[in-house]
Amino acid sequence: MKKVLVLGGTRFFGKRLVANLMDSGAEVTILTRGNSNDDFGGNVNRLVADRKDPESLKQAVGSCEYDVVYDNICYTPEEAGDAAQLFAGRVGQYILTSTLSVYDFADHPLKEEDFDPYLYQVITNNNGEYNYKEGKRQAEAVLFSRHDLNVTAVRFPIVLGTDDYTKRLLFHVEHALKGEAIGLPAPDALISFIHAEEAAQFLKWAGEVKFDGPVNACSNGSVSVREIMDMIKLETGKIAPLHPSAEIDHMSPFGIPGDWTMDNSRAADAGFSFWNLKEWMPQLIAEYSKDMNL
Repeated sequence: MKKVLVLGGTRFFGKRLVANLMDSGAEVTILTRGNSNDDFGGNVNRLVADRKDPESLKQAVGSCEYDVVYDNICYTPEEAGDAAQLFAGRVGQYILTSTLSVYDFADHPLKEEDFDPYLYQVITNNNGEYNYKEGKRQAEAVLFSRHDLNVTAVRFPIVLGTDDYTKRLLFHVEHALKGEAIGLPAPDALISFIHAEEAAQFLKWAGEVKFDGPVNACSNGSVSVREIMDMIKLETGKIAPLHPSAEIDHMSPFGIPGDWTMDNSRAADAGFSFWNLKEWMPQLIAEYSKDMNL
């Protein structure tokens, strides 16, 4: 039985990952600050720590060793460095949840080599604050600079599901139902997505195959917000006008200046079967609509 530690496993795809791991027979430990309840009962072990506090993290983990550590809540080079120092020599595979945001915008589906963390210079600042993109870039660079830690950086695009606490897709459904205009600078820009359950299944798979280095994980295909609004119209019969700009509360959370898509061929060639975006997204919209009693 594999021993697995999940940092951040009580909501969204982290919660789904834990469920998938339990179903596979793994011995799962979750580490959180203890602020959120979970539904796992006695099926998981629990550690309580503030991962931003290296001493708290060290005390919680103690002398335990793990086959796989999943880190869903690492956002800075300092956090990455503390984790690397703690887990080096004590974990078979360290899997960092990373992001499409490490890439710059491009006119092609982005491949892993479009951002090389092995060559990226680690530059920390005094206050330990970074924007999301730079924090993840720096975290990858720190982890991949270690020669005593087997690291996978799973780069996800926008993750969606009915339990998405950011409510990004729901924003568009609600605006359509109200007939409210949405601000969007590039309505036909193509975007990659992944379903939360698909993301959880991918993380589990990455731990099983011991995938080394960065790897993109996204559903097959891409869509524009205009296409998303057409899907919403088919389900609800409602539309929301798309305008180049709007008040901040009505700007689309998917508003990007151009195409932002990923190439998932590295993982697909290694054997992972990705879902088809244009099949599951209409189903997700239908689930939202059902929950709203439409």
